[in-house]
Amino acid sequence: MSALPTPTLPWLPSLADIEAAAEVVYRDFAPTPQYRWGLLSERLGTDCWLKHENHTPVGAFKIRGGLTYFDQLTRRGALPREVVSATRGNHGQSMGWAARRHGVACTIVVPRGNSVEKNAAMRALGVTLIEHGSDFQEAREHAMQLATERGAHMVPSFHADLLRGVSTYWWEFLRAVPQLNVVYVPIGQGSGACSAIAAKLALGHGVRIVGVVSSHATTYADSLAAGRVVEAPVTTELADGMACRVADAQALALLAPHIDHIVQVTDAEVAAAMHAIYTDTHNVAEGAGAAALAAALQERDALRGQAVGLALTGGNVDAPVFSRVLAG
Repeated sequence: MSALPTPTLPWLPSLADIEAAAEVVYRDFAPTPQYRWGLLSERLGTDCWLKHENHTPVGAFKIRGGLTYFDQLTRRGALPREVVSATRGNHGQSMGWAARRHGVACTIVVPRGNSVEKNAAMRALGVTLIEHGSDFQEAREHAMQLATERGAHMVPSFHADLLRGVSTYWWEFLRAVPQLNVVYVPIGQGSGACSAIAAKLALGHGVRIVGVVSSHATTYADSLAAGRVVEAPVTTELADGMACRVADAQALALLAPHIDHIVQVTDAEVAAAMHAIYTDTHNVAEGAGAAALAAALQERDALRGQAVGLALTGGNVDAPVFSRVLAG
């Protein structure tokens, strides 16, 4: 366990940084939509807006960070011959997409038993995929070792240049629906929640930001409560995008002053939210992508009369898993 570092605001992109990042992102795809879904609003008992990051070219928000990370490497004249990183899937697709765009070799390490379809999607982007370890942390440590041995560039899961890009989706959301009172965002390694904070501060918006973690992967909830990094076991079988065992200290330092509170959601609640999103909007949400709705439904009674924003962060769930969710 280690104490949290002092937050450094340069880690958070400014409005000018986010606007410049949007220009980079929009070379590859247009802003994603956000809709007020009638049935979803009825289910939550108030106006409910869903930001569709499942509509990016890799089906998740992470692609935004990959594009800006590589753009910043290029601007610094530091584009490597090879990048290495670790993932449960969406970060790896982001790296694969951006690396291919820049002609850079990309090796990604995933834990054994990772999503079959996310693995296939990464390979389709030209990624060399390595399966190692029982969880994300072991895969990450192996990726770091590989990068050192090969002289390759190790891409972390949390970095200022990733935040630049990820912040663009929150910037889009808050500008498109300025009346939002509260938003819910799942926390994996922290880039999504920290980017929501960045966009809020950059726009001077008063929205409350609620972080969501799996109750089967509580490192961020435990660490924020303790004021230091607290390792916690990962047992979630559905929310792989939130399956983090060791929180990032810098992410925690940025989150602590700005997150309104944290909600923990069970796999059963996530499964119910995945089913609800499909029923109410006919969009597919992976576990982490449905976590925001699961959390909002927990707090439904307190949300009456408020405009609520939910981040559907990704739709990359294996077909057999989703079939079981719909049948359940």
